[in-house]
Amino acid sequence: MAKEETMNTEVMTEETSLPQPRRSIAFIGSECYPFVKTGGLGDVMYALPKALAGLNCDVKVIIPRYHCIPWEYQEKMVYRGSFEMDLCADGKSYYVGIMEYVHDGVVYDFIDNDEFFTSGNPYLNLVDDIPKYCYFCKAALAALNYMDWIPDVIHCHDWQASLVPVMLRTQFAETAIRDAKTILTIHNLRFQGVYNISTIRYWTNLPDDVFNIDVFKTGYEDANMLKAGLAYADAITTVSETYAGEIQTPFYGDGLDAHIRHHSGKLRGIVNGIDVGQWDPKADTRLAAPYDITEVLEKKKQNKRALQEELGLEVDENKFVIGLISRLTNQKGLDLVNEILPGLIDGNTQVVVLGTGDAVYEASFRNFENWYKGSVCSCIMYDESRAHRIYAGSDALLVPSLFEPCGLTQLIAMRYGTVPIVRETGGLKDTVEPYNMFYQQGNGFTFDRYEAGLLYDAVNRAKTVYFTDRWHWDEMVQRNMAKDVSWEASAWKYRDLYLELRP
Repeated sequence: MAKEETMNTEVMTEETSLPQPRRSIAFIGSECYPFVKTGGLGDVMYALPKALAGLNCDVKVIIPRYHCIPWEYQEKMVYRGSFEMDLCADGKSYYVGIMEYVHDGVVYDFIDNDEFFTSGNPYLNLVDDIPKYCYFCKAALAALNYMDWIPDVIHCHDWQASLVPVMLRTQFAETAIRDAKTILTIHNLRFQGVYNISTIRYWTNLPDDVFNIDVFKTGYEDANMLKAGLAYADAITTVSETYAGEIQTPFYGDGLDAHIRHHSGKLRGIVNGIDVGQWDPKADTRLAAPYDITEVLEKKKQNKRALQEELGLEVDENKFVIGLISRLTNQKGLDLVNEILPGLIDGNTQVVVLGTGDAVYEASFRNFENWYKGSVCSCIMYDESRAHRIYAGSDALLVPSLFEPCGLTQLIAMRYGTVPIVRETGGLKDTVEPYNMFYQQGNGFTFDRYEAGLLYDAVNRAKTVYFTDRWHWDEMVQRNMAKDVSWEASAWKYRDLYLELRP
């Protein structure tokens, strides 16, 4: 739909009696569920555009056409066109194909190039990924021009799309999309796209004057793609209010804290939501016993027994089952879990782990399963269906992260009536209110400092309420299921930001 058509369309909403102007938004990122997903970014790239489409936004999502995208989606893609695009400093050009798929009111455009996107995994190593995402950023902008689809706002995600604001204001400054405003969302600051200046200069052919300390340059000879995007973006968001503050400090800033403080005037935190259609315990066919808030207390017992049988745990609905669904990396607080896990296995507690990652954690959890047969199950894999069953069959979910920009697992857990036990950092702090036994408030158990003893204490506080005050535990379960963890509130905040950038 052309910009002129979208700008004049208005809608009345429940939020306000005033007409809401329509805006066109282009999302650019490296992954999107259900086509390709490695983490929370893929969920956001799917759920937020879908929510915005319901708020009178005209939304297009642009991602690479990786060969690993399932054929059930590939076969439905429609060819929209192709062209040659100059890219490198020596004049080398590359093919850009555009394949399109429409679903739930959102248009998905896939950038097609066999030279860059043939691998089975979207992320390989920086040697391969730097050229790939330099190409992708420019190809995404060129594709918008080619399709004559002029967005009001271009919403970019993480370092893989961070060159878009820079290229828009330099190489595309005289094109039809030049007036678009840009937002860059930081999902995880730890990953920044840092490589030597000469390589990035070659693969982008950007002007020399952007390779300075205020934009690209970091250290003596490196360029930081995320840093450059933050400098050029019209607005910066990250995925929780607490994380927006944390990344301005040396501990959480990963070397960019001073740069982010400099640009803090255009920074805000907007917490993620989840797709409550995808995560709906009442309609979840993967579960042994689907349930809603009126059935949760009985049906969770059935799901717990089914999970215990599936995983070879001692079948006993009175056991306290702790789930841990995570990438197995040091960010996720697994060194703390390793330290306290033997103390948790007391005859009344079971632990279920699902995920893959660093070899040291994969090995340690396998060892725990061997040592505590019937009480610990370590599923060193990622199985979407099993994840659903763990959410439904567990009493509590453990998220003791060293840092966590937002986190989705604690939101999913609450949706399934499972009580989160989390460290007070990033989005975990923003979404989990500590249980207060005096006022019977809160929806989880928390600890602040990154210490194993404090995690152990938080788990034991949860177990104490579970075993000695079940009435109030069950109330908390129902409070969690009643909590709004959808994208609706956050989508409105993003929509307000788009209108702020393009009144």
